[in-house]
Amino acid sequence: MPNKTIYVSDDDLPVFQRAQELVGGNLSSTVVSALRRLIELAEGREAGLEEVVLQVGRDGVRQVRFQGALLGEWHEAGDKQALRQQVYRTRKGKLLLHTHTAKWTDYPVGEAAGDMKEWKYWRRFLGIGDHPWDWGDYEYEIFDELTGLKGRIPDKLYRKVEDMTAHPMIEELDI
Repeated sequence: MPNKTIYVSDDDLPVFQRAQELVGGNLSSTVVSALRRLIELAEGREAGLEEVVLQVGRDGVRQVRFQGALLGEWHEAGDKQALRQQVYRTRKGKLLLHTHTAKWTDYPVGEAAGDMKEWKYWRRFLGIGDHPWDWGDYEYEIFDELTGLKGRIPDKLYRKVEDMTAHPMIEELDI
């Protein structure tokens, strides 16, 4: 097996020592594992993917993370609930459906809702911002094929995702 020598500055030595403590002594496998992760992320970015972190569970208290690209999303607010669905293409070519259902009967009231005289609480109520509805159920499902989404998402979103999966994310024009 060939040997490679890595020179480490005195300033960086604590990083290597800490890594060695965390993995139980095998620094070589730690370096290789870190390089694999670095390559995976860089290749994903080159392919138009980004790191995605989604809320899951009741009130979105947990998170899942993956590399993917958003293909389309749907927002709908009715009398009984608000619904948001997002479809992502994952690094391995699967489709991930993220669904957030927020029932109006579960909307926080009193102190939990905040002072409705302040604009930020109206933004929250209306679903505006990064995490507009921070209550409700957050779920995700993974599908191997587009047909698995049929009937699970609105037809308009399905057609958009269908079109996005049938064509490259970025088409290079040689003009």
